[in-house]
Amino acid sequence: MPIELVLGDITHVDADAIVNAANRYLAPGGGVCGAIHRAAGPKLALACAKWVAEHGPVETGSAAITPGFGLSAKYVIHAVGPVWHGGDSREAELLGSAYAAAMQRADEAGLESIAFPSISTGIFGYPLVLAAPVAASAVARALGCATHVRVARFVLFDRTTYRAYEDAVAAL
Repeated sequence: MPIELVLGDITHVDADAIVNAANRYLAPGGGVCGAIHRAAGPKLALACAKWVAEHGPVETGSAAITPGFGLSAKYVIHAVGPVWHGGDSREAELLGSAYAAAMQRADEAGLESIAFPSISTGIFGYPLVLAAPVAASAVARALGCATHVRVARFVLFDRTTYRAYEDAVAAL
């Protein structure tokens, strides 16, 4: 299966695009978002602000694409996942949509590889054990429909997150 799991830092991964777990305004934040912005350099924040000025805030469950600037990845795809509100506010649907939208952006750009963090499981509070199966399923479905994307990697920062995604991918 073209889904790979990597334990490590997404800012150092070899992929055509890395996915940023973004907020609607694509503003630099904490966690993976802050790490990506720091590694890419200040031009990324400028490109994000320009994107939002031209298109408006990115809706939850959607994604935008910018150059990667100082990253080894050519592009950053900014996917906006949901904030966890207990599970009854379409969180699973919106989370799956964020992953699918990121895959679609990569495919539209003709990219062959994409690397994802665990979207929404940091400050957005989505429970990891619930998020991992949604993410794995959405990415597997999108890979089945992709024209260009051949490899999707989940780059996971700690062993607990890695194990959750390992279980989710194994259950596919």
